[in-house]
Amino acid sequence: MSADNRNHLNRRLFLGAAAAGIGAGFAPAFAQDATTESEGSVAGGGVRNNISSFRMLNWQDYFENTRKGAVLVDITSRALHYWSEDQSVYRLYPTSVPLSEDLTRRGRTEVVQKVVAPSWRPTPAMKERNPEWPDVVEGGAPDNPLGTHALYLSWTYYRIHGTHDTRKIGRRSSNGCVGLYNEHIQELFGFTQVGTQVLLI
Repeated sequence: MSADNRNHLNRRLFLGAAAAGIGAGFAPAFAQDATTESEGSVAGGGVRNNISSFRMLNWQDYFENTRKGAVLVDITSRALHYWSEDQSVYRLYPTSVPLSEDLTRRGRTEVVQKVVAPSWRPTPAMKERNPEWPDVVEGGAPDNPLGTHALYLSWTYYRIHGTHDTRKIGRRSSNGCVGLYNEHIQELFGFTQVGTQVLLI
């Protein structure tokens, strides 16, 4: 074997070993990162903010039936589950969830209204905290916090809605509502009806 071939082979072996070493170095960090809980501390003292944990759930664990469909919002996992009335459709969507526990509401409610291009108005508490906010943002505006579609719940001020700010999905970022990507709320909007059961856990 010539000296040039040996040098070429040695260079290949070195680069291959280096790549394997780098990959091995990242593997434990990735595995640790993947098993860390939502917003848990990670190496370096940082806080994870954009985390959704996706796992399929059974509707029977949360609802007596799926009459008019069923929506389950898991605040901890930052995921929304939907089952159709005949259970032929199951969807799992990443969501944004309330910023803090005091803004979070849990329990049973239902869809009471469906609105395309909803107007947004801050609640009195939001306006008190942020007096510079507008009194209303009209539906269809690119800065409308409700996005393209909204499902109004029986609880005052609570919605499942879209968002134009896709950075919010997977985060604690809302003032109480559950946010979805606009394409996901559009799909969910088509599946749900007035009376669809909703449970937030």
